[in-house]
Amino acid sequence: MSILLAVALQLSPGIGTDFHTRVSQAKLAEGAATGPAYQKKMWERIGNPTTDAYKACLSSNTPADKSPFTLVANVNTDGRLTDIAVQPATSVATCMAGQYASWILPAPPASPAPYPIEIDFSIKD
Repeated sequence: MSILLAVALQLSPGIGTDFHTRVSQAKLAEGAATGPAYQKKMWERIGNPTTDAYKACLSSNTPADKSPFTLVANVNTDGRLTDIAVQPATSVATCMAGQYASWILPAPPASPAPYPIEIDFSIKD
């Protein structure tokens, strides 16, 4: 791991950290040596539930705001998500944040802790 990446990952975001900084931290974690393997495990667990939840959030917020949004969260060592945030905070995005709040992801890599994730949502017509 490069020194720059190691330093950036040590600046693990917490509550109140700028949303865009948290997205950057998550992208750095995704690009780290352990990132691709974790992403694969994570999506194996939450791929279908994410699709189902997104469809449910769209149908329960009629008319649904189909604008793209990003979700960021921290994954604790036990896989529980904390500090979930979305931007822009549309009704659909907020609904998805609520869905993720009860999910347990695979245990993340040891560093950084908590482990940051980001997910971009968009609908292609």
